[in-house]
Amino acid sequence: MIFGKIDYLNLLPFHVFLKSAPLSSQIKKAIEFKKGVPSKLNRALNARKIDAAVISSIASKKANLKKLNFGIVAKKDVKSVLVRKNSAPKPDPASASSNALAKVLNLNGEVIIGDRALKAYLSEGKECFYDLGQIWHEKTNLPFVFGRFSYVKNGSFYKRLVAKFLQKNVKIPNYILAQYAKSRGISEQDIK
Repeated sequence: MIFGKIDYLNLLPFHVFLKSAPLSSQIKKAIEFKKGVPSKLNRALNARKIDAAVISSIASKKANLKKLNFGIVAKKDVKSVLVRKNSAPKPDPASASSNALAKVLNLNGEVIIGDRALKAYLSEGKECFYDLGQIWHEKTNLPFVFGRFSYVKNGSFYKRLVAKFLQKNVKIPNYILAQYAKSRGISEQDIK
């Protein structure tokens, strides 16, 4: 069983849950082994190099993938999926959904996702960016699904795992917040 991990702050509650879940040490090691950005995990899941991951929502539409009702969703502003204003058009190689959404919204500029986007937003200021979640919501009054939990096998295991996570109120320990803050160059207060 091989799970792909996107190591972004917005999935930190799920990863903290996985660390405390009653899983074998082999599974827990496998989760830490297959880390990558969404576009990399899209390819790995499609090639069956991994069994499951939260992948780009646009890639999750493939017929060979099974989907669960869990993912990365923005109801309004997200602060970690941005287009830099007054910049040359440049897709983010880490993304599929965000690049497609920028095109749908007719926003030209550099697409930036994940913790790198959040750090840029906090250091450069919101006036320098278009927030894709916010603009999508203003145009449609709907949330946007950036990533979705998808799998190719071991479905009953992943269904139970995700169901348990969705029922649990995960508290992130301060030492983990401190580690992530330091490694991302973002203050603990901004992460909370």
